[in-house]
Amino acid sequence: MLRGRKLTYSGDARTRPMKDRVREAVFNLLGPGVQHTVAVDLFAGTGALGLEAISRGAARAIFVEQHFPTAALIRRNAAALGVADRCEIHSADTFIWARRGPRLGEAPLLFFCSPPYDFYVERRAPMQELLAWACQLAAKGHGVVVEADERFDVADLPVGMQWQTRSYPPAV
Repeated sequence: MLRGRKLTYSGDARTRPMKDRVREAVFNLLGPGVQHTVAVDLFAGTGALGLEAISRGAARAIFVEQHFPTAALIRRNAAALGVADRCEIHSADTFIWARRGPRLGEAPLLFFCSPPYDFYVERRAPMQELLAWACQLAAKGHGVVVEADERFDVADLPVGMQWQTRSYPPAV
């Protein structure tokens, strides 16, 4: 639907967009399972994951991005792509937003968790808690995609879900 359209990116060092080849590989693995889901893009950055999910058939996307100028950029990109009516953008700390128990609807949920890689080391316990929360909700619907680097210990992934690990250096 949105194939070939470019997103505006500020170049801000706080935002590390997922590499195009990694994003393509992720969505190839997900295949048609994206259709009719609600994509929840945690640590949304440019919003590329949630917007790609909409492009591939997600009913809507929820974006959580703490950096206000970057959240505003997601709003502008969604408007430019003509999908703003299917996007819900929260300028919030992802950890706090999740702890507040947001209403996510009844549709199957597809979580994307692509935080700053340092969070897996410096904020290990909150990241484990966040992933457990996402997995609990996704178990009722669809799944969770986690992007990290080589410092991430896959043993930190919540049990009870089938995890597939792929390496796209520096991403895992």
